Amino acid sequence: MTNPTAAALIARSNRLGADPKNTNYAGGNTSAKGTETDPVTGQPVELLWVKGSGGDLGTLKEQGLAVLRLDRFRALTGVYPGIDREDEMVAAFDYCLHGKGGAAPSIDTAMHGLVDAAHVDHLHPDSGIAIATAVDGEALTTKIFGEKVVWVPWRRPGFQLGLDIAEIKKQNPAAIGCILGGHGITAWGDTSEEAESNSLWIIDTAAAYIEANGKADPFGSVRAGFEALSEAERRERAAALAGTVRALASTGKPMVGHFTDSDVVLDFLASERAPELAALGTSCPDHFLRTKVKPLILDLPTTASVDDQIARLHELHAEYRADYQAYYDAHATAESPAIRGADPLIVLIPGVGMFSYGANKQTARVAGEFYVNAINVMRGAEALSTYSPISDAEKFNIEYWALEEAKLQRMPKPKSHQGRIAFVTGAASGIGKAIAVRLADEGACVVVADLDLEKAQAAAAELGNTDVAIGVAANVADADAVQAALNDAVLAFGGVDLVVNNAGLSLSKPLLETTEKDWDLQHDVMAKGSFLVSKAAAKVLIDQKLGGDIIYISSKNSVFAGPNNIAYSATKADQAHQVRLLAVELGEHGIRVNGINPDGVVRGSGIFASGWGANRAATYGVEEKDLGQFYANRTILKREVVPENVADAVYVLTGPELSRTTGLHIPVDSGVAAAFLR
Repeated sequence: MTNPTAAALIARSNRLGADPKNTNYAGGNTSAKGTETDPVTGQPVELLWVKGSGGDLGTLKEQGLAVLRLDRFRALTGVYPGIDREDEMVAAFDYCLHGKGGAAPSIDTAMHGLVDAAHVDHLHPDSGIAIATAVDGEALTTKIFGEKVVWVPWRRPGFQLGLDIAEIKKQNPAAIGCILGGHGITAWGDTSEEAESNSLWIIDTAAAYIEANGKADPFGSVRAGFEALSEAERRERAAALAGTVRALASTGKPMVGHFTDSDVVLDFLASERAPELAALGTSCPDHFLRTKVKPLILDLPTTASVDDQIARLHELHAEYRADYQAYYDAHATAESPAIRGADPLIVLIPGVGMFSYGANKQTARVAGEFYVNAINVMRGAEALSTYSPISDAEKFNIEYWALEEAKLQRMPKPKSHQGRIAFVTGAASGIGKAIAVRLADEGACVVVADLDLEKAQAAAAELGNTDVAIGVAANVADADAVQAALNDAVLAFGGVDLVVNNAGLSLSKPLLETTEKDWDLQHDVMAKGSFLVSKAAAKVLIDQKLGGDIIYISSKNSVFAGPNNIAYSATKADQAHQVRLLAVELGEHGIRVNGINPDGVVRGSGIFASGWGANRAATYGVEEKDLGQFYANRTILKREVVPENVADAVYVLTGPELSRTTGLHIPVDSGVAAAFLR
């Protein structure tokens, strides 16, 4: 049973974290002090419940809390070795834990444990950070809040900062909280309700003061030629640039992307001061840990051609990498972790929007959200004063902090397909859906493409939220529809790495009953459709310079002459040869093209359910319900093939184990000797 004090803390945290004006994703931490019965002594023991390392306030649950014995934690002040060795205190936190389980204590735990208040909130609101990053933030704090809020000069999070805030509270009995220079806010209260109220008062008071007293145009006037394009033009230009931008952001290691064209971003990029302010970088530790110290911003107007923008992006990227290397070299010591890559995580395209990048979709999306926070902070600081972030030296000390490196090293090993973006056609049911499920399970972002948008979106929702999968409409026989679907994919996830040509249908008829319409329909969907999808995807794959995979779900019938199957088998043979042709053509770009030849996939198959099964059963003289076993009985292994078996083959072909394989067709048919490849 959850302790009432902890339950109230979780509820308060969820309320505060649910509103982005209060704090950013995974930003800040909250705590509560209370009593619990010690299971060893049976006596009451004072405990500190505090949000653990890496958690998010808006979704915090009991297992996300670190629970420490307050007496032992406060006793750490007696062994504190001083600011030069304060990082050692984090390891000491483990000796203060109460029981087992729960989250690891964060670096901010000292702020909560040492402050003499029952409830403490540390948050990263845009309005509060705007004051914290103003050049005269200390004077503004006094002017805006009076004695109720105290200024704390910038200090890296840690034990000393906890001691500083504890002393400030002691020396300022009228204070309800403080502004942490270059960082955020901290507030406290005797009750959970009072702490929450005080936090909100600081946030709202800062926002109201900026609104009432700030300049109307803190970013200056609009730059001619840098205004936002129309929504359709923005998306078209973003899709055209996405492959190249991802290639630049992934020079060091592959990244997943996210695209944002919100008014906040577009208005900032259209302003005359955007280049100057962007170059100053972000300030709040949470911001630049997610976004790097500064973004890459394109300096060409929207009237520039795509080719000119691409050429300039390459030049700017080379300059960015050299600048980041110089930043690392200027501040690194012998003890510093190795450089973590010199590529930008935020790329700003005036008139179009922002690309943000991370190891997975959630990280990429959150990086973009953090840069929106940074824009809001710059606006607030410039509206009242001058934006003045912490120095590059201090940023480096946070970015390459040994404790931050240790946190990165504790992260679980990525799954085989993490960081890869899969585009699967005909994926709302049957084989395609099984493939989408398997790839998502292996860590890939998945675009479920299907003729039926509603079914595609429903199938995607089964895989997870939009950080995992999206559903798009895709009539693969229509070039414009295919391009639109690929554009949706690259704007959702930054690009495409893995394409599965699975969309298909079949009409089982003998030659004399097969109409021209029957022939055209099957060839349009499978032969032409695979060609159109591969062509549109290859452009992105080549631009990205990350290699990639194209998989064709062909058929045993591509090599086996079955009865009453002229149109279907002929188009499957067409697909099979496309594999060979594209493997040769795209190999120089590191793109592997392979095929899978299933047979007898009856269970869960959309093709069989649509009448094909009944026709094939009649052809072979068996009941439709027995068709799966009929197919199994004629194979060498005597085992029925199901959609998941085909998905397994896709997983293997696109995973790391067969990285040197291209132009191959893998039979998934339980062994049909007449269809052996030879």
